[in-house]
Amino acid sequence: MKDTRRTRVVLGALLVVALAMITIDYRGGGDSPLRGLRGVGAAVFGPVERASASVVRPVGNSFDAITDAPGERRRADRLVRQNQRLREQLRSSRLDQDRSAQLRRLLGTAGMGGYKIHAAQVISAGQGFEDTVTIDVGSRSGIKPDMTVMSADGLVGRVTRVGPATATVLLATDQTSSIGSRLEQSKEIGITQGRGRRGLGRGSATPLRFQLLDAAAPIKVGQRIVTLGSQGQRPYVPGVPIGVVERIERSTSGLTRTAYIRPFVRFTSLDVVAVVVAPPRADPRDAVLPPKPPPPPTPTPTATPSASKSPTAKPRRSKSPSTNPTRGE
Repeated sequence: MKDTRRTRVVLGALLVVALAMITIDYRGGGDSPLRGLRGVGAAVFGPVERASASVVRPVGNSFDAITDAPGERRRADRLVRQNQRLREQLRSSRLDQDRSAQLRRLLGTAGMGGYKIHAAQVISAGQGFEDTVTIDVGSRSGIKPDMTVMSADGLVGRVTRVGPATATVLLATDQTSSIGSRLEQSKEIGITQGRGRRGLGRGSATPLRFQLLDAAAPIKVGQRIVTLGSQGQRPYVPGVPIGVVERIERSTSGLTRTAYIRPFVRFTSLDVVAVVVAPPRADPRDAVLPPKPPPPPTPTPTATPSASKSPTAKPRRSKSPSTNPTRGE
């Protein structure tokens, strides 16, 4: 079509008519006189709009997905990091609560014995032939070699090597460990020795062995043992609980008597411990021992009455031929 003056006039007139129709239709609303024309337009051009939309929409969605992909990936990574951080905070909160409970119990145990302690945490376990652990306090905290190490449950061991910020603890289960010990009640003394590798290497639940010096002294299963104390209160202070007699070995030599001890401390799960930096003023004796659990109730045997022993039952007589003559005889 040529761009002539007439063409421009026609185009201008069509635009004016279109604007007028739009204005009239808009102002008329639902009662617009052009609503019939609007319906015809919708019927004619509606299918075309739906077809074009079905073609264009997937392309637009794909384009939006491509442009939004980096942002969605960053958002997903941020949520993953946030969830990981929340899980770590929850785990740390649970650990802090557990360690706080252990520390409270530890302070209670030390208070009963009159021990002055410095709390510490086990940070690693020895990998050599010795049963050792490393704690996170050292000479800067006043820790010295041959100090007693205990937990809330009882004796852990003694300090052997000290660094500025860490110290090595030889556990009571080590084979080279020898601890002067005393039985509760009878006060008989002996030596508690470790059996090595926390008792796990031999599949034993009693990683400690107690040798009673007097073979004739009474000892029984269930008796408990505490530390006797060392000269100068090193390496062991008195009164720290060690364990419970689990079984007693028959003496063959007659010089000593041996018993196997189940320790109060679980050496495979040490966490919060304490170094005794000052001994008690007086021997606590058995004051630090935990209270004994009440003995289980013994069931009373109930007799089941039988029919033969019942007082109301009458003995049955066996039928035998009568010796008395009958009338016919």
